[in-house]
Amino acid sequence: MSNFVLDLGKQAATLGVNAVYGEQQDVDGVRMIPVALSWNGFGGGGDDSGNSGGGGGAYAVPLGAYIRKGDDLRFEPNVVSFLAVAIPFVWVAGRALSRVIRALKK
Repeated sequence: MSNFVLDLGKQAATLGVNAVYGEQQDVDGVRMIPVALSWNGFGGGGDDSGNSGGGGGAYAVPLGAYIRKGDDLRFEPNVVSFLAVAIPFVWVAGRALSRVIRALKK
């Protein structure tokens, strides 16, 4: 069982920005450094009769990349990921605001 947990730990180390975008790249003197948000979870267990099992999952969102050209450094966002995160956030914020306004009117 301990080998299983160690194997999961080694696999989890490879997740993250490298799994989403890959390594930083240099193209025509411009360095691109990828940025991603990722999280993962793993678990395992066993009982006294020798049965054991485990599993896990991961989720990653590519946020964009830092672009370095000479002394200039700027962040270029991934618009598709931004919209995927922003639309539900705006919906929840709008619902919460409408409830606060309704409560204040009473």
